[in-house]
Amino acid sequence: MTARSSEREAPSQLFEFKGGSISLPVLKLWSADMDAVAALLHKKVKEAPEFFRNAPVAIDLHEFTSLGTVPDFARLAQELRACGLVPVGVRGGDEGLRNAAQGADLAILADIKTEPGHPQTAAKPSPQKAPAAPESAPGMLIESPVRSGQRIYAPGGDLVVVAAVSAGAEIMADGNIHVYGTLRGRALAGVQGDVGSRIFCMDLQAELVAIGGHYKVSENLDDSVRGKPVQVYFRNNSLIIEDL
Repeated sequence: MTARSSEREAPSQLFEFKGGSISLPVLKLWSADMDAVAALLHKKVKEAPEFFRNAPVAIDLHEFTSLGTVPDFARLAQELRACGLVPVGVRGGDEGLRNAAQGADLAILADIKTEPGHPQTAAKPSPQKAPAAPESAPGMLIESPVRSGQRIYAPGGDLVVVAAVSAGAEIMADGNIHVYGTLRGRALAGVQGDVGSRIFCMDLQAELVAIGGHYKVSENLDDSVRGKPVQVYFRNNSLIIEDL
């Protein structure tokens, strides 16, 4: 009797759907030439395989509406998975493009218009001068070291870390990132596409730094900026790293 009573009293709700906000990398698509797209995609991912590994990605079709062609979404999804990415769905585009994407088992995501990017780098238009420091915004303060394997995200503002960031750790923010210690892991500022964000750190030894989706990996960092207090910002379609 006791066992049966416990079974009857067990909660019947096994899961719950809730609204939420998740930052997704975005692939802005201009061309239906899947051979060319695949070649460039594999090249980009090889530059920073850990950055892209198992990352969900949304396909942005806003610039595709006027092209009059329909990409092979099944092939594109296959190439993304071959690179270790997880295609989630598409946003933007006309009804024909969305129907074709659904036919390849891709979800239709909220149609949030983004500004046009550059066909070679899938980036927003670059400013002609260094971006001004943004106004202060709500942020997150981390006072303990960020260990390998940890991922910290500051939505809607800046992230301040007053300790070291270990190799294998990842810190992300919609705004700026400040690290008052050694930065050995991955730091991604402006993850919602804000190329005006910056990264500041007291000792640069990062595996990867990124501003608004534009990144440099450790192998591409000049020895002149390693181990120094630096700031990282985006200008003229490039990441600039300079001494503080």
